[in-house]
Amino acid sequence: MSTSADDGEPVEPFWMIAANVVLWRRYGEGGQGQRPGTKMFKGGSKVYVGTTRGGLRDCEVVGRPRHGRGYRQSYVSTRHLHTFRPVLVRSPVLLRFEMGYLDEEYAQDIAVLLERYAWELRSGAWPDWPHPEPCHCHECLALRPHR
Repeated sequence: MSTSADDGEPVEPFWMIAANVVLWRRYGEGGQGQRPGTKMFKGGSKVYVGTTRGGLRDCEVVGRPRHGRGYRQSYVSTRHLHTFRPVLVRSPVLLRFEMGYLDEEYAQDIAVLLERYAWELRSGAWPDWPHPEPCHCHECLALRPHR
């Protein structure tokens, strides 16, 4: 079975940046509230990152939604994503979104940049407020020892 576009031509695989949605995100006054994932995507779900807007604050992503089937395209705040990494995509469904890169090294550089910027956005969102107890945000979960 070969991968092909709607017009019958074979589609070449290309590099995309994959990321995961944070399990819990802080919200509200001082970040004292916590919600799982985002409105569109469950916490921990894999999404593919495309273009950005507002500098790097928001990313256009494609992933399987919390409710429904197939893939959906949406904008998500960069601070709600983590573990950015380049992946070679061969799925015809994802290739239709045309959000990829031609070069693996360039995709790797963008992934490192987005990971650093997402961490800065998460850590700088509420700099003068303490984390709620118990806190389930991405940074606190990453620091906790596994049982």
